[in-house]
Amino acid sequence: MSIRFIVVLSGALAFASSTTVFADEYYPENQTASAPRSEHWWSGDWYLTLGAKGFVAPRYEGAKDYMLSAAPVISLGRAGRSVRFSSLNDNASFGFIDTGVFRAGLTGKLITGRDRGDSDDLKGLHDVDWGVEVGGFAEFYPTDNIRGRVEVRRGIGAHDGVVADFAIDAFKDITPTVRVSAGPRATVASKDYFEEYYGVTASESVASGLARYSPGGGLKSLGVGGQITWQTTDKITTSAYAEYSRLMGPAADSSLVRERGSANQATLGVQATYRFDFAL
Repeated sequence: MSIRFIVVLSGALAFASSTTVFADEYYPENQTASAPRSEHWWSGDWYLTLGAKGFVAPRYEGAKDYMLSAAPVISLGRAGRSVRFSSLNDNASFGFIDTGVFRAGLTGKLITGRDRGDSDDLKGLHDVDWGVEVGGFAEFYPTDNIRGRVEVRRGIGAHDGVVADFAIDAFKDITPTVRVSAGPRATVASKDYFEEYYGVTASESVASGLARYSPGGGLKSLGVGGQITWQTTDKITTSAYAEYSRLMGPAADSSLVRERGSANQATLGVQATYRFDFAL
């Protein structure tokens, strides 16, 4: 198992500067933010969250081998009066519509590259460039302790496909500073996405020894995830999380997964952040 920093700080800063993110931590009920000022859209109380996370995850999508990785956490957002739920599984987002029960806006995800040096399983296959996925999200609260969220993103650079994530989380504050949450996940994707990550062309089949495979679009995975979040101090938040998914359809049928990988994918991680409050 090797340690690999999948996101260098300079890349994370560039991504964070272009996308406003709602923090991964939550505000306890006894913590109230000041009302936003009304001079400009940016006026009011904001927060900047800096931290790091370490996690164990598959070496590549569909791999059976795992590796230890680390990445910075950078979040920027407007402080709010109400308690919000945020999953570590959420991608960077900026909400334009927020009724308290329904929220929608823009979302984005940084995509790391994949090359043949990542694993012997990938020898003979094409490399996948670094890139981003950008799109929109919508989430709703059917009850005070349940949130549903949908993200639809289009790849730029890494792939040309469309990916949609669906998640439902039930959450509960077991103490004023400790919250637990868990729920099901599902992901669907277009043909272009599967071709980039799971397809094997005729020439790649000869070079890699894998069977040729040309996928279509459809269901990518089904799974479940959960987390424990501890508001350690007023400024420091720590979290532990776990995600499991079972590759389905075009992903599970890939010769890369069937012959060298695994349809069972899991991630275990911990995270710590520090929040800076400021006003504009």
